Amino acid sequence: MAYDEEVVKRVREIMRDTPGFSERKMFGGVGFMLHGNMAGGVNKDDLIVRVGPDGYEDALSQPHARFFDMTGRPMKGWVAVGPSGYESDQDLAGWVRRGTEFALSLPPK
Repeated sequence: MAYDEEVVKRVREIMRDTPGFSERKMFGGVGFMLHGNMAGGVNKDDLIVRVGPDGYEDALSQPHARFFDMTGRPMKGWVAVGPSGYESDQDLAGWVRRGTEFALSLPPK
């Protein structure tokens, strides 16, 4: 399993009406973009969220969140959230909102 299709559907439902939304298959998962900037994604059964440097420590302190590491080095400004951390629609929407807010704070690509 490269990524959880059901999680992708749930995130897509939340983000689909956001201006500049697109998604791309990448790194064995799916990335969610806003105006060309990645807001997050799904890899295996993890929700990947781009929170930026200012939101990083707070995001890591949340239940079921951990460092996001695909290369042997944690990616600062990104967190991986395990399934228990986004099981409820409310929790998923909160994580998606964090990624969306950060991506929309960046200039379009």
